[in-house]
Amino acid sequence: MSDLLTRRRLIAGLAGALAAVTTGALARAAPSAAAAAVPLSGGVVATLEAFADTMVPGEKRYPDDRAVAGAAPGAGAVQAGAIALLRLPELGLGPLLPELAVLLNTRATAYALAKGRVLPPTRPAFTALDFADRTELAATLLRPAETDQKIWVLLALFSAAAFDTAAHLHTTEAIGERHPGLAWLRFPAPDPDGLWRFPRYSYGRRLAREHPRTTTGGSPA
Repeated sequence: MSDLLTRRRLIAGLAGALAAVTTGALARAAPSAAAAAVPLSGGVVATLEAFADTMVPGEKRYPDDRAVAGAAPGAGAVQAGAIALLRLPELGLGPLLPELAVLLNTRATAYALAKGRVLPPTRPAFTALDFADRTELAATLLRPAETDQKIWVLLALFSAAAFDTAAHLHTTEAIGERHPGLAWLRFPAPDPDGLWRFPRYSYGRRLAREHPRTTTGGSPA
């Protein structure tokens, strides 16, 4: 497969998966009992974790954690489930993740050579960079003029979605588990019956009356 076809495949896969997350199609998908996440090597997982941590940094999970740089206090995208989101069987991204890791590590190796950084051969290149270098490289990858910018923007959006929305979890489950992103956003807990109700209007007043033909789900007839 040519590099161009590989990149098109990555963009198409990431864009479709992100659309499923943002439109709510993922929540409506019926989970398959036979579905299972595609096995990933430790190097692939560490590479994707390091990228997610660069987008939404957090504290190290353990003293010698290399993927999470520890650039910010509290939990970041990795602790919020960025890899779990990417690996959801319903999204179909599993087969693409090793390709993403290879592409990212190739760019990290080129960056290290240009900057005179010596990277240990025992770790994936992006993971071996320190946080300042990861941030500088990520800024380059996300520039509009970058050839693969769409790939990195989509991957960055998944990192943010894991933290901001807990898209890989049912909201009630995420609240019960004290999901770090929802906790940081102070997302409200449901009522005792598990439903969310909003008795106060955000603008302090009702803006319009409900149309008489509105369905029970809140949609116009």
